[in-house]
Amino acid sequence: MRVGVPREIKPDEYRVGLTPTAVREYVGHGHEVFVETGAGVGAGYGDDLYARAGASLLPDAATVFDAARLIVKVKEPQALEWARLTNDHILFTYLHLAPDRAQAEGLLASGCAAIAYETVTDADGGLPLLAPMSEVAGRLAVLSAGETLLKHNGGMGLLICGVPGSPPARVLVLGGGVVGMNAARMAAGLGAEVVVVERSIPRMRELDDMFQGRVVTRYSTRDAVDEEILKADVVIGAVLTAGASAPKLVTAAHLPRMKPGSVLVDVSIDQGGCFETSRPTTHKDPTYEVDGVVHYCVANMPGAAPRTSSEALVHATLPFGLQLADRGLDALKADIHLARGLNVLAGEITHPAVAEALGKPFSDPFGAWETPEG
Repeated sequence: MRVGVPREIKPDEYRVGLTPTAVREYVGHGHEVFVETGAGVGAGYGDDLYARAGASLLPDAATVFDAARLIVKVKEPQALEWARLTNDHILFTYLHLAPDRAQAEGLLASGCAAIAYETVTDADGGLPLLAPMSEVAGRLAVLSAGETLLKHNGGMGLLICGVPGSPPARVLVLGGGVVGMNAARMAAGLGAEVVVVERSIPRMRELDDMFQGRVVTRYSTRDAVDEEILKADVVIGAVLTAGASAPKLVTAAHLPRMKPGSVLVDVSIDQGGCFETSRPTTHKDPTYEVDGVVHYCVANMPGAAPRTSSEALVHATLPFGLQLADRGLDALKADIHLARGLNVLAGEITHPAVAEALGKPFSDPFGAWETPEG
């Protein structure tokens, strides 16, 4: 298989689809790897490291797309990139198609096979390729919230950890999954007062055991969310429905009643956001204010830590990527979990939640959705 790694072009994105270590694994499996010049520089990997790992360096993205069949990226393709895809390409990257009709239409028109990291499953019903970036994003969310709370950044001027005699911030985490757990861990570790709102009772028990009472858990109802939002200095949105748009848990009507200078961090922004007033921002211009509440909605939070993020992501994606390189789309016939990552194939939507979100017909070419998760 000819494997291509273009440089990421989304603003403030410095991660890379394959590290030199991963390239060496692909080459060891007998595959050719083509890396765009400078693709790994932002994450600390120079072209010389890729060359030593056995990659061929190409001067630009267009050449990489022309040379390769399997394209391995990090972020969803931008318009310039989906225009380069053909029906011979397999795209392996994050897609987040549910709130992004333009990208979905571009991929459908290309005829490519597009496999989304965020919908690949595992035997436990988890999302193994989303988990590493969820870990990074959950931890970064608290660090970003702490910075945003400071007065010069638009916040109320509160130190998230407090000091003796002055209480810490109250941090509300909406969702107790991988993002929420990591956010709660960071916030509690910094000394904040932490509340996690979650729907799964078994998950709440896990969190209670994990934090030994250091974090308060509440069952997610409208009343619980309404009460906790008004008490919070920071709200971290960490809810996810695989492949679908995020539910709106904080509405515009909540904002005027929240504490002035409080902070909303929407980690779900890639899936459309879980706050009604959310819109994507960038690392260079990360925040905006609505009704006195500061919104932090950076759509590629892990991109701020590209070395850590690239390594963590590649460790998770490598086994699946090698299956695709070794067997092409036949790998999806052998692995239902990888098949559930397929979102687009030959002009059709192939994930039920994505199809529902976009109002498109759904096709199941590999029978990935005929039986319950196994």
